[in-house]
Amino acid sequence: MRVLVTGVSGFVGFHLAQHLAGRGDRVLGLGLNPSPAATAQLLQGEWRVDICDLAAVESALREAAPEAIVHLAAQSSGGESFGDPVGTYRVNAVGTVTLLEAARRDAPQARVLIVGTGDVYGPQPAGSRVNEDTPLRPVSPYAFSKAAADAAAEHYASRGLDVMRTRSFGHLGPGQTDRFVVPSLARQISEAEAGRGDPVVRVGNLDVTRDLCDVRDVVEAYRRLLERGERGAVYNVCRGAGTSLAELAHSLIARARIPLTLEVDRDRLRPADVPYLVGDPGRIERATGWRATISLERTLDEILEEWRSQPSRG
Repeated sequence: MRVLVTGVSGFVGFHLAQHLAGRGDRVLGLGLNPSPAATAQLLQGEWRVDICDLAAVESALREAAPEAIVHLAAQSSGGESFGDPVGTYRVNAVGTVTLLEAARRDAPQARVLIVGTGDVYGPQPAGSRVNEDTPLRPVSPYAFSKAAADAAAEHYASRGLDVMRTRSFGHLGPGQTDRFVVPSLARQISEAEAGRGDPVVRVGNLDVTRDLCDVRDVVEAYRRLLERGERGAVYNVCRGAGTSLAELAHSLIARARIPLTLEVDRDRLRPADVPYLVGDPGRIERATGWRATISLERTLDEILEEWRSQPSRG
């Protein structure tokens, strides 16, 4: 399959390109920034364009002639979206509409997978699991922008484009930057162990529960949806079980080679947060047979070892 991945230079983009290439797919990339060397060597073509530039995206699609498109390009940090809500909406909502319109005009036969987020569901009762029929209640500019992108994808599917959507819950793994909580903890631990930082790990709000998967499980879900997903459908991509961020933090601290303490840093707190959010993966399991198989323990081990091997990386 000839697959174009937008946002290919990012964390998930590398893992998806690696997974697709390993299956024998021809992987093409589209993004604003050049891909890192590890990603670039997996690609058989790459276009550097602004995802909101319709003419440029159309031109890239005509040249790429993809059979499938996976749309990852996004401003992906909920925390950062509070500081730049307009920029977040532009990339996530306007960028998605731009891609869909370009696909309608220049790649109408391609399967298009619009990758969204479980954050669109907003706060849920403790102990519950949201399914795809749960009403959306976004509480951050990031979640709001992704809810708009979700609605745009549904609209284009109703106009005949072969579009599917995901609502992907939190995912982590090797290669993720310390803009996100688990790699931030791992970086601080590795720096303290190496004598480059204080024996204090600074955190934001850990009193939240999230549904988390390894990124390598997530990209396998995306490939299976390209093969077996239903046109117009939306799928939760999630483990189906909740883990508190406090539990993750203490689990990482327990792996440290020196005594460390946790300290709340008020600068890391968000203006709004979702205390509890866990998804129901039943629909994607029934449609594709996919389920998360990589344990969070393995993922935490690999993330911490990665930061130990290069503790100055940011």
